[in-house]
Amino acid sequence: MVERRVCSFCGGEIEPGTGKMYVKNDGTVYYFCSSKCQKNMLVLKRSPRRVRWTAKYEKTVAHDKETEKKPAAKKKVPLKKALKKEGSEKEKEE
Repeated sequence: MVERRVCSFCGGEIEPGTGKMYVKNDGTVYYFCSSKCQKNMLVLKRSPRRVRWTAKYEKTVAHDKETEKKPAAKKKVPLKKALKKEGSEKEKEE
């Protein structure tokens, strides 16, 4: 069985017999499905999380949407300040 690889930039699946493997001097290996992905990562030094057509961008957007759905926690006011406010409001009413 031939091993299927994932593009290091866009996150897309690379068909067997296609794509490029790039090895840096420090030993890290990158797999690219196209020259477009290779140029964006190595030449233009773009982050895949900021490029809209990548799968990694979709993951960050989905994560951001989940965090937006959660209601913001109410800011806690220290007890002394809360008591002072109540006392000053009562004085104003009288």
